[in-house]
Amino acid sequence: MLEIDGSYGEGGGQVLRTSLSLAAVLGRELQLVDIRANRAKPGLAAQHLACVRAAAETCGAQVRGRKLGATELTFRPGEIAGGSFRWNVGTAGSVCLVAQTVVPPLLFARRPSFVQITGGTNVPWSPAFEYLDRVFLPAIRSMGARVRATRLQPGFYPKGGGRIHLEIEPLIRPLQALDWRSRGQLRGLEAVSLVEERLPKHIVNRQLAGAQAELGSAGLRVTRDRPESLSAGTMLMIAATLERGAGGFTALGEKGKPAERVGAEAGRATASFLASSASVDAHLADQLALYAALALGRTLYVTERATEHLTTNLWVISSFLESELGLDEATGTVSIDGVGLPATGVEEARGGDFL
Repeated sequence: MLEIDGSYGEGGGQVLRTSLSLAAVLGRELQLVDIRANRAKPGLAAQHLACVRAAAETCGAQVRGRKLGATELTFRPGEIAGGSFRWNVGTAGSVCLVAQTVVPPLLFARRPSFVQITGGTNVPWSPAFEYLDRVFLPAIRSMGARVRATRLQPGFYPKGGGRIHLEIEPLIRPLQALDWRSRGQLRGLEAVSLVEERLPKHIVNRQLAGAQAELGSAGLRVTRDRPESLSAGTMLMIAATLERGAGGFTALGEKGKPAERVGAEAGRATASFLASSASVDAHLADQLALYAALALGRTLYVTERATEHLTTNLWVISSFLESELGLDEATGTVSIDGVGLPATGVEEARGGDFL
């Protein structure tokens, strides 16, 4: 049984999520100790329990220690079958973090999967749904993954209640490595201004104006969204699509925070990324590492900055797989020699035009 120290490095929930994903994919028994030991409230919170439950159900795992506040967990995976799943975080905890936990194993299922997750879609300290949909999923599709996401309802803090739907088709060939050392030209720039319908309509355009002021003459396609949600909230996310790479930058509204400032935060981060030579943003650098380690061949990409999240994630992956994982902090270049894990899906599993 592999033991992972949950307090290593960044020591947050990412250690748990990456460990669960890889244990399920590889059929590896896992013991996690000192989970989130360095946090103000150590152990498993509701968000993390949702990830544990979801990972366990994808592969019929036996789990010990699945309770609030637990700092140790044993996870014994079974077969990844695929199928239909529904998970509710029960709070405004992030649905996207649950999705990130289950997508890797469900890519190696024997039949397509249809997943509904309820919780927060636009909440602090986690990817927004718009980032998942417009940045993360296109990146792994470049590697051969076939995943589609739909937001059924947004969920803001504190009530959550957001719902997303995922359709995941099993791989029929190994994931393919990426060579994103040189990002090429900017292919597209989109800003999504999301404002819950009870809030004043003018906030939508004020957020966009704040972003545009920071981006200057850069061509910006805009999407305005005024959905209904259980809690009021706003967000602006900018997605940059490159020939070889991508970046996404999000800012959330809050009481007393001018709408222009929300847009400006995302706009400044985007402008900084575009002025660099990076091919992926700092969060995507972290999120792609697991897929690169499972892919066939050497993946290379350049992050805008080397975060502790990234170095911790590389450590967790190296604990599971005998692959070369490198990070040149001077240049931001990440290099990962994937193991070329064989696909378990079959051609007959394809349901026509899946995407």
